[in-house]
Amino acid sequence: MRVMPISDTFVADITEIQVSRLNDADFEVLYQTWLTYGVLRIRDQELDEDGLQRFSARFGPLEEIPMGRMPEAQRMKIKNRFVTQLSNIIENGKPIGGLGNSEASWHSDMTYVETPPPASILLGVEIPATGGDTYFADQAAAFDALPPALQERIQTLTIKHDAAHTSVGSLRPGFEAFTDPREAPGAVHPIIRVHEETGRPALYLGRREWAYIPTLTLDESEALLNDIWRYAAKPPYVWRQSWQPGDVIIWDNRRVLHRRDDFPQSSRRLMKRCQVLARSDAAA
Repeated sequence: MRVMPISDTFVADITEIQVSRLNDADFEVLYQTWLTYGVLRIRDQELDEDGLQRFSARFGPLEEIPMGRMPEAQRMKIKNRFVTQLSNIIENGKPIGGLGNSEASWHSDMTYVETPPPASILLGVEIPATGGDTYFADQAAAFDALPPALQERIQTLTIKHDAAHTSVGSLRPGFEAFTDPREAPGAVHPIIRVHEETGRPALYLGRREWAYIPTLTLDESEALLNDIWRYAAKPPYVWRQSWQPGDVIIWDNRRVLHRRDDFPQSSRRLMKRCQVLARSDAAA
């Protein structure tokens, strides 16, 4: 296994491995490398859904895909209940996955719940010729870039993270529309998150849309959020992933934001994702 950093502290390529065949010692090296760099890319992987699940489960317990009111007949067609399909592909008049082909705004996964998943693992299967690239922004570097006065101002503040909308801006099933961010449902988290395993502070912003800082007026909240977001995705600490089939990306939701370019609906894009839940033995 070779580790090839993209920068000194953010994003690394891992080469000369197949993740399905890692022994425990090599996996521990991979895990610690992931903590160091926040995002790992591993190309040319041969993984089916079960293999992706087995590899992802080494990081921690996995979230089951949301089935909600899905009819029993449709549930029976699911190959693996821990692997989510992200796709614009339509079969028999119905989408086979979520998020479609629209642009996805900067976000961390599922910050609207009380205990968001620390890791996300995404496998590229079908890749469009243009568009659909994924970008990652290092929020530890963003925190370090904040002016001292702004760092001090947000030390004890929190953000309420909207649960009602997806990263492409769609209203989730079961939620009512609203026009005031203070009415948004969702969990409240500190703006500055100290990483449970590394001890390093980072911005923890979730998504800009419909966010709200409790204890402030709406105007004050909007102004402060705008000030913070100016530092969240500056070019020096943003990395672009141009996908190839067989790419596996592992990212740390506690440290990075990500977003996706849109792409032509006439193209086919299919990704498979596992969400890793917090491990009970993670450092407090």
